[in-house]
Amino acid sequence: MSRTMLIVLLFSCFIIIAGCTPKLDIPEPDSGNADFLKTIAIGGNYMAGYQNGALFQKGQRLSIPSLLAGQFKLVGGGPFNQALMPDNNGLGLNTKPWESWFVTPSYLGYKTDCKGVTSLSPIKNIIAESDATTYLSGLSGNSIQNLAVPYAALSDYFNPALGISFSSQNRNPYYNRIASNPGTSTIYSDAKAQQATFFSAWLGMEDIYNYASTGGTGAAIPSSAVFSNYLDTILNALTANGAKGVIATIPDFRVFPYYTLVAWDNADLRQTQADSLNDIYEPSGITHIHFEAGRNGFVITDSAYYLYVRQLHSGEYITLSVPLDSMKCEKYGLVFTTIHDRYVLDSSEVANIDQAIQSYNSVITQKAAQYNLALADMYTYFNSVKSGVKWNGADFNATFVSGGFFSLDGYHPNQKGYALIANEFIKAINTRYNAVIPTINCIECDGIVFP
Repeated sequence: MSRTMLIVLLFSCFIIIAGCTPKLDIPEPDSGNADFLKTIAIGGNYMAGYQNGALFQKGQRLSIPSLLAGQFKLVGGGPFNQALMPDNNGLGLNTKPWESWFVTPSYLGYKTDCKGVTSLSPIKNIIAESDATTYLSGLSGNSIQNLAVPYAALSDYFNPALGISFSSQNRNPYYNRIASNPGTSTIYSDAKAQQATFFSAWLGMEDIYNYASTGGTGAAIPSSAVFSNYLDTILNALTANGAKGVIATIPDFRVFPYYTLVAWDNADLRQTQADSLNDIYEPSGITHIHFEAGRNGFVITDSAYYLYVRQLHSGEYITLSVPLDSMKCEKYGLVFTTIHDRYVLDSSEVANIDQAIQSYNSVITQKAAQYNLALADMYTYFNSVKSGVKWNGADFNATFVSGGFFSLDGYHPNQKGYALIANEFIKAINTRYNAVIPTINCIECDGIVFP
């Protein structure tokens, strides 16, 4: 066989083999029964992109609504305007406002504790109010489509005072930045005026978690009837012109490291330490507090008990905002000083939160059906995260820092976590509206950034 004939034969075989290669059947993006031409988002911390204890530019650019808007462009979606922070330093509300109103985002760095032990730990810095003006500047007059306002409860959506400048009376610095007419407009009126064709909503989270995050010392959780009325008012307005949307349920608080990292019985004592503590309490007639070698419940204030003190028990929780150094080195929560109520969820507060989450989720599910909305079941999904999920070959779970889903504040996801949530929103939208919107592969999304 000549060389020429051999080349022709080999080329022919290549053509045959190439012709037999199966073609991937990838469906074309399709909007289905929804119109994504103009989208808006409403909600609180999660929809704003709050993470690491603050709001900053990259977190906003990779927030759930912004990630969704990027995918919506594949099916006819238009631009999505956000009131971006001027930089990635950002601004967070301090969980301990008596220290300062504002803090920077937390970052992972080396920190030496009260025992002289240096280890990787979340670190945040104080921002003086005089240095926060750059982040407090209003952008009124702009057509802002991400109307999510961190820490805004549903009653705040109808309160024009929320839009005035930050002060001791109005402790929310975020709506003033995006209000169309600060002091006059409301989140509700701004959302309604947008006349969006599609909206993404995650409502009720702040009503529950503003209470939970402060150990039940903040405003009481509104009843499910009040929540239902607010939700009806908002959804009636947003769907009045035929707009479609997606709405999310509320996760169980036990998923968040903020409530589970510091265990109620983390007072791990040697027998001599336990005996020493018992010698302090028992002579005072406080026999209902007793310490043993091993793990013990910390001590809190409770007016139902003798001398108003008792130990925590199973089913009660300590928040991550508790002063850990004081617990390690000053016997905080063991003797002389009880753990402050702002850092503790006792059994009655836990019952309030559980009942609210259950009833709110029932309302959300019912309203999704009533208004023909896609339902993103975040209660179920976050429980899956707790067990462990896989994305692009990587494993994620709810473990603090190493789990890869939550940011350094223990409550808000990091950017990878938000991308995972956005994909659940997309799945719900595709199912409800017979759409074909591709899920997100967010290469630029950060997880926990190690030094």
